[in-house]
Amino acid sequence: MSNEERTMAILRKYTTKPNLIKHAMAVSAVMRHFARLKGEREEYWATVGLLHDIDYEQYPDEHCERLVNMLRNEGFDDQFIRSIQSHGYEICTDVEPQSYMENILATVDQLSGFVIACALIRPEKLLSCVTLESMQKRWAIPSFASGTDRNRIMRQCERLGVTWDYMAQETLKGMMPIANKLGV
Repeated sequence: MSNEERTMAILRKYTTKPNLIKHAMAVSAVMRHFARLKGEREEYWATVGLLHDIDYEQYPDEHCERLVNMLRNEGFDDQFIRSIQSHGYEICTDVEPQSYMENILATVDQLSGFVIACALIRPEKLLSCVTLESMQKRWAIPSFASGTDRNRIMRQCERLGVTWDYMAQETLKGMMPIANKLGV
């Protein structure tokens, strides 16, 4: 069994809802993309992305707390677990993102959902039809994808030293290779 198959089996052990699995896959693909851009370990970043919400379906009120034991039981080390916990900073944990990877995760967790919402609003319902301009237009409408914490994403972009335009464009690019698996 490959590492990717093992990681997907772990995700499916704790997560059964198709939308949560697709979200995990989207974040994983985007994390892989950013790792490639930075010359980092793609498989590791992708695994962090795939398992980042492992406790969310079963324990939404204890998100980022229950995953500690879940991931330890699956053989993951404390640094890996800490990285995943950090994506919930300011929401459900006080574990602050410190590394570039952790800040990318905290940013693309919500931004990936926003990008998919931009695809779903289009008549074609395809990521390939989403443009930076269409995302900018939707970003300016607070009622669109209202669950997206725009202020948090903007703070994360500042922490990373990049523009929102850059993050949105690269998040879209990162999901494109798995668009069919995501159904967009």
